[in-house]
Amino acid sequence: MSKRQLVQAVLVGVTLAATMGGGLGWATGGSGTSSTLLGRGTFAEAFEVKRRVQGAAGRWKVEVAAKPNLDIATQMITFDPGGQSGWHSHPGPVFISVVAGTMTFYESEDPDCLPIVRTAGQGYLDVGAHAHIARNESDAPAVNLVTYFAPVGAALRIDQPDPGHCPF
Repeated sequence: MSKRQLVQAVLVGVTLAATMGGGLGWATGGSGTSSTLLGRGTFAEAFEVKRRVQGAAGRWKVEVAAKPNLDIATQMITFDPGGQSGWHSHPGPVFISVVAGTMTFYESEDPDCLPIVRTAGQGYLDVGAHAHIARNESDAPAVNLVTYFAPVGAALRIDQPDPGHCPF
């Protein structure tokens, strides 16, 4: 194992420990979750993708641009009924696809703590600028497929304190 692979393995272990409720004493730990890192790759070169589709299939547009040295990681996270991630943030944007069950997300910047509910087949985008919490408030398991965009070797999750304005 190279030194770089060893560092990445340690960082993945730290990230998974944080996801499982380990981490900083002032942070809110998760509970009732299990996760599997499916893969992480480094894009060493800058890239730009612009895709526009029009016509019978509908109109949509996506643009992605990245400077050199970007990591993209994919993780599958299972939430037991009542499971939750704890308050946390990310170093970059995170695309979450709910592939089974129902998930409820709360944003730390929302003083009303309004739930954002997503069901299987729906997505949730976290831009990585603030803390949030993911909760399975249903009586059935839920599964998320999560894609992270992060600096090379960075932890994918950063534990955060409870903002104090949500009733849970």
